[in-house]
Amino acid sequence: MTSLPSPMPSSDQAGALPTAAASNSGKNSPGRGAAIVVYMLFLGSVLAVVTAPVGVLIAHIKKNNAEEWVVSHLQFQIRTFWLGLIGGILFAVAWQLLGLTGLPAIASWALGYGYFTACLIWMVGRCGVGITRLTNNRPVANPSSLAFGGARVTLAER
Repeated sequence: MTSLPSPMPSSDQAGALPTAAASNSGKNSPGRGAAIVVYMLFLGSVLAVVTAPVGVLIAHIKKNNAEEWVVSHLQFQIRTFWLGLIGGILFAVAWQLLGLTGLPAIASWALGYGYFTACLIWMVGRCGVGITRLTNNRPVANPSSLAFGGARVTLAER
């Protein structure tokens, strides 16, 4: 005879409930839907760059009316956009200066492709960490981080 699962979490699951879900504010938190849309717009900017400015505009608008834990995601998204834009402008200037040095064109192209690849990994990684935390109803631990919001990112399984 099979037993039915208990509606109460087991003792090993009871302590693992995220704070937002424990306070019944998880999926219905103000601003959560906007944060999801912004992450999707940022990922869409890989194909159509125009979606990132739309995403950061939404994040700026929704930040004032969102629940506290969702605000950490919106701040993380805003910082992702502005760091990426500033980094891109600085790199474009450096790339132009490198072209004026007289080095072979392959040097500046290799640097450009390397930088673009690193930026793509950085942006997709930040979105991945953010989406994972958002769908688990958890805030970004350190929204002002330059890397991945205080998350420990590994390729190893636990």
